Amino acid sequence: MTGRVWKLGDNVDTDVLAPGEYMKFGIDEIAKHCLQALRPEFAASVRPGDVIVAGRNFGVGSSREQAPEALRHLGVAAVVAESFAGLFYRNALNLGLPVVTSADCAGVEDGAQLFVDPERGEMTLEPGTHKLRCEAIPPFLMDMVRAGGLMPHLEHKLKANP
Repeated sequence: MTGRVWKLGDNVDTDVLAPGEYMKFGIDEIAKHCLQALRPEFAASVRPGDVIVAGRNFGVGSSREQAPEALRHLGVAAVVAESFAGLFYRNALNLGLPVVTSADCAGVEDGAQLFVDPERGEMTLEPGTHKLRCEAIPPFLMDMVRAGGLMPHLEHKLKANP
């Protein structure tokens, strides 16, 4: 996965990712307002394949699945952070959004190109000169992410093993 970096700070909460006043609408509307309190241009400017790089405690707050779903809906390829709120982390993987923890991401700049290999636990700042470490996503979880999330993964498994 290679994409443009959207750099965010610490404690980005689920209310900023999926604002409460839009929760009664579908994911199309929720996604239009994703991160508007921090980066008003984000939802209109993010491109498929872009990567979010953040600080500590990304996804803190309520357990709303719409937070990682909005990112995935907008085409975000991965979220790299120093740490994640536990519920956000699992919700993201369940929805097929790769999330990786890295203590090396503090120096990554907004707008940089970043290659993320969540299976190997490696990241590279393009043009390939600066290697960074991240925690690898275990193979059984990567299978689920590649399938598009937990439900498509289970559906595939049930069809393969009736």
